Amino acid sequence: MRMESDTFDELDLCVLDALEVNGRASFSRIGAVLGVSDQTVARRYRRLCAEGGLRVVAVRDAERLGQDHWTLRLRCVPDSAPAIADALAKRPDTNWIGLAAGGTEIIFGTRPRSPGDRDDLLLGKLPRTPRVLEIHAHQILHRFYGGPSGWLRKFGVLGDDQVAALRPESAPRPPGPARIDPEDEPLLDVLERDGRAGYPELQRATGRSESAVKRRLAALLGSGAVYIDVEYHSEILGYPTAAVLWLTTSPAALHRVGEALAAHDEIAHAAATAGPSNIVATAVVRNTADLYAYLSGPLGRLEGVQHVEASPFLRRVKQLTYPRPVR
Repeated sequence: MRMESDTFDELDLCVLDALEVNGRASFSRIGAVLGVSDQTVARRYRRLCAEGGLRVVAVRDAERLGQDHWTLRLRCVPDSAPAIADALAKRPDTNWIGLAAGGTEIIFGTRPRSPGDRDDLLLGKLPRTPRVLEIHAHQILHRFYGGPSGWLRKFGVLGDDQVAALRPESAPRPPGPARIDPEDEPLLDVLERDGRAGYPELQRATGRSESAVKRRLAALLGSGAVYIDVEYHSEILGYPTAAVLWLTTSPAALHRVGEALAAHDEIAHAAATAGPSNIVATAVVRNTADLYAYLSGPLGRLEGVQHVEASPFLRRVKQLTYPRPVR
């Protein structure tokens, strides 16, 4: 992979990959691994934020927490989808949103934190939205790829020794579901806005000592309850085209196909679902010709795939965060 941009270069790509490995790594640590100064890393980081859409945030892992995670497709009255998508983007329980199907379809992921929140959205607000014509809900059953696994890791931007030098120290993961305690909420409120927030800021938000904050954050990250993720505009990498893929497989082929998808460079996320199809995946490619080549080639050759529908995004409304559009 190479940066296809007049603004960014290979060092910027390495910084992005380093942040996917360890979003809280210090600039000095990243610089030492990449062979540049911490000031250089800081400058690249600020420019990626300002011009490349880079954001580093904490994400609650619904799978590790044993919580519901859904992908929904809404068919809307023409011209209404952008307004509905913007309203959904303001909800804290939506984690990504895209417009597809000529602007008449909204596809989004949601992680309700309780059955009440889930019912409020799926049984309450959405069915009562007058300009929503049709709702398809796909409950996520198993993640094959995505979440803490960053897409750039597939391209080997950094060497294995560099990745090892960046990875945070981790204790053995405890058995059973992870958990987030009520007293963790002030800590996560800060990290969900800025995953690189310093310990003094986290101390002020929580009222805990620095050592207590460090221990609790390490425990949350180590258990998998929370991970640090990054978003950025894939256009700066030369990959502006993304599509959600809806796959139907035979039951016996479900896991095999999902594992195969997870190994494809084009796939940024893949999961088994309940609903009209039994796998949903996100492909990120350079253009529609490459999307066709993927659908007719690596995906088309997978034994057990019975049906595929592709929904290219016209616009990504929300990835991890929601930058309000300029009107």
